[in-house]
Amino acid sequence: MYKSIKVEDVVRVPPPRFGEPLTDVVEDVLKHGYEYKGGVIGGYEGLVDRDVGVVLAITDVESIEDGRLIPNDGASYHKTVFNAIVFKPELHEILDCEVVDVVEFGAFVRFGPLDGLVHVSQITDDYISYDEKRAALLGKTTNKVIEVGNRVRARVVAVSTSPDGQKEGKINLTMRQPNLGRFEWIAEEKEKKKKGKDAKPDKSEEGK
Repeated sequence: MYKSIKVEDVVRVPPPRFGEPLTDVVEDVLKHGYEYKGGVIGGYEGLVDRDVGVVLAITDVESIEDGRLIPNDGASYHKTVFNAIVFKPELHEILDCEVVDVVEFGAFVRFGPLDGLVHVSQITDDYISYDEKRAALLGKTTNKVIEVGNRVRARVVAVSTSPDGQKEGKINLTMRQPNLGRFEWIAEEKEKKKKGKDAKPDKSEEGK
């Protein structure tokens, strides 16, 4: 789910940038950050937070307070309020995804800026085998196929975010529910239901 959030933080402005417009410097630090004493100051864009999800973009800076100085540190520190666009998959949320990799134990799918896994046991009710040469998962009875590039609809069943702020968290999804799976499968099921309804006799006509 995409959201717009408001964040308050203290931004460190390094001395070499004192001559630049403050708003430009603060926005740049918030977006890209900079290296300082072996670490990185700022740089929200691309950050993964356990609570808010992936920070996609800093959209605007609302306010910047006057800076404060700290002894033995030439930088100025400014309390800042800014807005950001974030993406966080919610438990049970239904997502439209693209298959980006297929392995023996399942299919990796991409949605927004993140990847997730549909385990082989969560693809269909059919027995699934892996075709290594084709890099595809095949249904034994239904002949359903999952390959790279397929568009699929899946439901989130588990979310765990990496604690170090990187994109290596685990997101598990399922396609073993009605109206989930490859877009072609969903369309076929809808067509079958439609034909089944059309084939049923109109009860209002019975007994005439």
